[in-house]
Amino acid sequence: MSSIDDDCIAFVEDEPLDQGNDPAGFWSILIVDDDEDVHQATEFALKDVLVLGRRLKFLHAYDSDAAIDILRSERGIAVVLLDVVMESEDAGLRAVGRIRRELALANVRIILRTGQPGYAPELDAISSYDINDYKTKSELTRNKLYTTVTAAIRSYDQIERLDASRRGLELIIDGANRFIAEQGLQAFAAGVITQIAALLGVPPEGMMCACSGPGQDHCIVLAAAGRYQGLVSHSLGDLGDSAVSQMLTHCLRERRNQLGERSLALFFQGSLGRNFAAYIESTAAIHEIDRHLLEVFCANIAICGDNVGLVERLRNTAYVDHLTELPNRAAQIEAIDRQVHPPGARSKLLALIDIDQFSETIDVFGYRFGDLLLQSIAQRLRSSLPSDVHVARVGGDVFGVYGVEDIVNPVVLREILFDPFESEAGFQSVSFSLGFVREGEAPVSGADLLRNAAIALKRAKVDGTGNDAYYTAEVAVQTRERVRLLQDLRAAFDSRRLFIAYQPQIDLLSGRVVGVEALLRWRNDEGQFVSPDQFIPVAEQSGLIVGLGAWVLRTALGAQRKLAAAGFSLRMAVNVSAIQFRQPDFISLVETALADTQVDPAMLELEITESVAMYGWGQVQERLQGLKKQGVSVAIDDFGTGFSSLSYLDRLPADCLKIDRAFVSALDSDQSGARIAEMVIQLGKRLGMRVLAEGVEDAAQLQTLIDLGCNEAQGWYYAKAMQEDELSGWLASRR
Repeated sequence: MSSIDDDCIAFVEDEPLDQGNDPAGFWSILIVDDDEDVHQATEFALKDVLVLGRRLKFLHAYDSDAAIDILRSERGIAVVLLDVVMESEDAGLRAVGRIRRELALANVRIILRTGQPGYAPELDAISSYDINDYKTKSELTRNKLYTTVTAAIRSYDQIERLDASRRGLELIIDGANRFIAEQGLQAFAAGVITQIAALLGVPPEGMMCACSGPGQDHCIVLAAAGRYQGLVSHSLGDLGDSAVSQMLTHCLRERRNQLGERSLALFFQGSLGRNFAAYIESTAAIHEIDRHLLEVFCANIAICGDNVGLVERLRNTAYVDHLTELPNRAAQIEAIDRQVHPPGARSKLLALIDIDQFSETIDVFGYRFGDLLLQSIAQRLRSSLPSDVHVARVGGDVFGVYGVEDIVNPVVLREILFDPFESEAGFQSVSFSLGFVREGEAPVSGADLLRNAAIALKRAKVDGTGNDAYYTAEVAVQTRERVRLLQDLRAAFDSRRLFIAYQPQIDLLSGRVVGVEALLRWRNDEGQFVSPDQFIPVAEQSGLIVGLGAWVLRTALGAQRKLAAAGFSLRMAVNVSAIQFRQPDFISLVETALADTQVDPAMLELEITESVAMYGWGQVQERLQGLKKQGVSVAIDDFGTGFSSLSYLDRLPADCLKIDRAFVSALDSDQSGARIAEMVIQLGKRLGMRVLAEGVEDAAQLQTLIDLGCNEAQGWYYAKAMQEDELSGWLASRR
């Protein structure tokens, strides 16, 4: 909000105030004396006078203890007419000390009266006690009593006004600080009502409305208190009290404050096309000092209000996901941390829902489809789950669901997510992996719970797509082992303790060695081999595979050049992971490696899995065509284990199909393996591709493959994978 127009304040006059009938129109005078005649004489002398427009109200005490009790229970006593000598010679003086120190009443004016001046010397009494005046009873004629009391009341009134001003300014400062922290416009509006009421010292009775256009129908009540609290979200035109609606309408139309005797409407100019007005009722007259404080308040609140929208936007940025409008990771952590679990309450679970192969889906359908899919999933989760279940988007393609186990479990969540999601391309079925963690007996933070759920999710994804896993101590140990494995793998890569072994590939008709496949190997510090099935998935999940793959390609091409120089012109097969293949610079990386090693592109064959070949068809085809233009050949690795589309395969610019070792090993045990192998071989022939069988271990398998018409094979029947020097010797022995 921009600053308020403080120079233009219109005063709306209420009904004339009858000071004589208004309880707030009295000055309270406490007469403390053990002589009844003094009480009667004092009240008789002052009963009809007006001091600063108010009449006097008399309270009576006959000893110091009774006076203290009255001062403790009655508020707003302006003057105490206090006798010095009552139950004791210095009873009045001791009462002054109790009033100032025990009751901490600094503003009340104390006039000490005595009929025997010798008991309390005037100068000593004034200097030793916080006494405002000292009179002997004999000198207090009616006129002098009036002037003395009037002066005391005037002094009290000035002190009270200064004190009220100080308290009001403190409230303004406190209110400004509070408003900066308010969460949203409605909270801000409610705070304005509360602060104005506190400033005036009255109960919060009023409302605040926002106006976005001309007319009462465009003015909506944002917050209300007291008898108006049922009007929240109503338009100004719905108000039954026409005087209130007229005052607010006038305030908004004139764009300035309207201050009446017992009510007020304050105008705040908004910075985003909306103006605001606050209406407050007062049970007492609004004094000049209050009006001045309200002007200061409005100026401060206008500045605070100007920042409310910014604070709200910052809060949304920090805690709301802008795409799905769900709470984000930080919001879910806070929501979990705020949970209070009374004894006997059901423990809750946190589930992480991950969209399987989301990156590949985007490759196929594009980023717009991905955004729409995320929004659809968010909407379905939010609309299908109870309101006390906290749903958030905690990662790129990961949603967090926090609630009781009756709801947050695989059966319920998968039922919610089972139906296909509608998109511009039609209905799309989506696979999800789920990780769960239960709250333990010992409290854990939201961040800890989220971290453990992520561990469970990773465990679910280790076994493939569409699986569930719960966090357990065993899962945590497995995750720590995988982290340790990754750390060791990085160290081995950095220290060049990884190496490449080459397995020969044999033409089955001629028996000649026609190529070798480069296979990454790792021997740890203890001299033991770590299986590629263990470290390759870890490298892929961490992204380390990109660097590893580039090193393998360049190293294998260097080996191919050395072999060619030694007289062995062999095709070099190098595996490419899905992550490598999707790198924007992959084609240029291959081209640069070929140029640097001076290897004929026709001697390089890149192996990709069929799952890579099927996802992101347009992009895959474009990149494969780029490789083909360089002269590089392409093999589809582990064919038959994925979900290939034959229509895609027919248009895929590939040169070779590799039969997975699982089907080759099944050739000895049953007919199904042979049928699949025969199908792949026949398919390869029809598509004009070579077919290579992996994992050939015995002569029977070899003969079956030859009978089926397979072109090439590799496996331990011929040779194990060998390092470069050993391979050179093995090749020389076959000449």
